[in-house]
Amino acid sequence: MIKDRVTRVTGARVIRTALPAETPAITTLHTRARATYYPNGIPQDGTDWPATWRHAIERPDGHVLCAVEHGHITAIASFRTPADAPTDTVHLTQFHVDPAHWRRGTGRALHAACVEEWRADAKRTAGLSVHIDNHRARAFYATLGWTPDPLHPPAPGDHHILLTFTVTGE
Repeated sequence: MIKDRVTRVTGARVIRTALPAETPAITTLHTRARATYYPNGIPQDGTDWPATWRHAIERPDGHVLCAVEHGHITAIASFRTPADAPTDTVHLTQFHVDPAHWRRGTGRALHAACVEEWRADAKRTAGLSVHIDNHRARAFYATLGWTPDPLHPPAPGDHHILLTFTVTGE
């Protein structure tokens, strides 16, 4: 994967590879977006999110894309092929749009950039995990062609549902 490959410009929006120096802004956006589907507050599980995001940005086997509008990061996506997965598979580990930028096409544009890169990297399938109560995100993914993973249905009490996506040619 060539980390410098993706740069898409659409009007005032640029989608490009995230930089390590942007970790604080990315972490803040991530927290703001997650807060929308945890009505009682984001669970504090001890994750050091700034370190996690910096690692995702710097790791050679993954990629973090960001949408930038008027100099501000408005959406982020992180993906990679897990070590135990087939090489033609990719996992979308994080995908967040700043709530102030919902319903403006930002998420669709970022998703299109991800799919473009997956095609270029010969990925055939993608997977993601979404919070089961995040109905807005689940509806968004459904409109893009993501479907529940039939091989891994949620068990009773699961907080997440696995979705799959077939990466097709243009």
